[in-house]
Amino acid sequence: MKKVTESLPNLDESCFKVPQQSAFEPRQVSTHPPRILMLYGSLRERSYSKLLTLEAARLLEAMGAEVKVFNPLDLPQPDSVPDTHPKVKELRDLAAWSEGMVWCSPERHGAMTGIMKSQIDWIPLSVGAVRPTQGKTLAVMEVSGGSQSFNAVNQMRILGRWMRMITIPNQSSVAKAFLEFEGDGRMKPSAYYDRVVDVMEELVKFTLLTRDISPYLVDRYSERKESSEDLSKRVNQKAL
Repeated sequence: MKKVTESLPNLDESCFKVPQQSAFEPRQVSTHPPRILMLYGSLRERSYSKLLTLEAARLLEAMGAEVKVFNPLDLPQPDSVPDTHPKVKELRDLAAWSEGMVWCSPERHGAMTGIMKSQIDWIPLSVGAVRPTQGKTLAVMEVSGGSQSFNAVNQMRILGRWMRMITIPNQSSVAKAFLEFEGDGRMKPSAYYDRVVDVMEELVKFTLLTRDISPYLVDRYSERKESSEDLSKRVNQKAL
């Protein structure tokens, strides 16, 4: 029988693999709770992105997840300090710990906030040949002061793809957020609240589905052709 690769002269046969259904059956199934890191994008005393994040955190915990919320206060601007800075190290350690993330930003001037982007920028695409975000799940949410918009969540989706994350299909966008929370910070019953429940439920499902097979999902032909040392050099080029 003629090999499939004989008609594909540009392929490196030693690195070519046919996807197999059996590879989606993990050798060992994790039994610990899904580990979720949550980031929010505002430092205001009454931050609606923080309140929405905390509400989502309660839902995730009710669904059996282990949740950690990063406080962006005192996080320096990207590249302004060494990555050994305590706040930077805290964020990076949490990113490495997590199996999934939730990013929640206000929409400001039609975009996510600089505070949100700074947190994402501090998470490296790679540490050596290891990518801290690759293959992990991601849910995105935003709050708006006015009518509903999707600019921030759409931008965060682009970033999630760039960070090689599995961004779930559902998302949350809460319009006129100042009307959606009680004085004690709890979210009021509404269609917006129901959507947040949907998003967190979907995040937990995708995390449970993919966390044990994410190494297989992100195993790529192009990177199999490249040695670990060469890959590290390519993705960690130092600025001149």
